Amino acid sequence: MSPSVEVLYTKIHRAVVTDANLHYQGSITIGKDLMQAAKLYPWMKVDVVNINNGARFSTYAIVGEDGREICVNGAASRLVQIGDQVIILAYMQLSLEHVSTHQPHVVLLGDDNTILEKGKPC
Repeated sequence: MSPSVEVLYTKIHRAVVTDANLHYQGSITIGKDLMQAAKLYPWMKVDVVNINNGARFSTYAIVGEDGREICVNGAASRLVQIGDQVIILAYMQLSLEHVSTHQPHVVLLGDDNTILEKGKPC
């Protein structure tokens, strides 16, 4: 049996933060259209990287009603400002024998969180 490693599963690149809610319990709310395009599921662990200030944090994804919403909730909301660009990453375990052929899901967004490209590897 081949050992497994953690690899990139999906990435939403250059998402714009549309809201930040300090008093919500936690998580990042991602619009349903973006969740579907990135093949993310509710409650999946994600890492968020703020392009504007370099902050990085881990949380879990929840589905937003607005298809293009990106809202950072709870304590992590202190790490972003509305209008910041972020990269949202999720990972998966994969056996070493499959790493060389693995292709992560990548969704590249425009300034208003519209999907510019999807499916192309990094």
